[in-house]
Amino acid sequence: MNDTPQNFWDQRYQAEGYLFGREPNAFVKSQAHLFGPGQDVLSVADGEGRNGVFVARQGARVTSVDFSAAALEKARSLAGEFNVDVNFKQQDIFDWDGAAGAYDIVLAIFIQFAPPEKRTVLFNNIKRQVKPGGLVLIQGYRPEQISYKTGGPPQVENMYTSDLLRSAFSDFEIQHLEEHDSIVEEGSGHSGMSALIDMIAQRPQ
Repeated sequence: MNDTPQNFWDQRYQAEGYLFGREPNAFVKSQAHLFGPGQDVLSVADGEGRNGVFVARQGARVTSVDFSAAALEKARSLAGEFNVDVNFKQQDIFDWDGAAGAYDIVLAIFIQFAPPEKRTVLFNNIKRQVKPGGLVLIQGYRPEQISYKTGGPPQVENMYTSDLLRSAFSDFEIQHLEEHDSIVEEGSGHSGMSALIDMIAQRPQ
């Protein structure tokens, strides 16, 4: 089997159970009031669907994107268990073909597989999907996460800082930006004290 990123993630997601758990990310759950009927939400690199399914349970119309077929199979199963409709798409988000300005909210939770040379493309693709007045919600790891070793990639250059996010989203209005160390229990993939950063940014009207 070729050693490609897609094969790497397919192998991880083919393991028994849900790698990152079945419950939504704590930051996404804390923002549940943002999601509801009439909202179009894109969940980027949604993996096994825990965040997309949670948002759909709040009544929003959800598109859940991942490039791993193994992840999407589990995501569809999870959506079925909760009896919610989610538009699942197998897509490489570096080669996004979605219509610009299609979503009220874009979720980008722990998408730090992107090295610095690809991060600008990734962030620009995310920003392009947001309607005027819409939101981007990001949670990621800070460089200090390397010492915790409780999840995320081993490359410190893939991590986020406040300055990095302010610069990347300088054309958006940053409504919330917080660095914190918190215990994360999200399956075996994210487990233990973690160095986190949360952001909510709004595209100007």
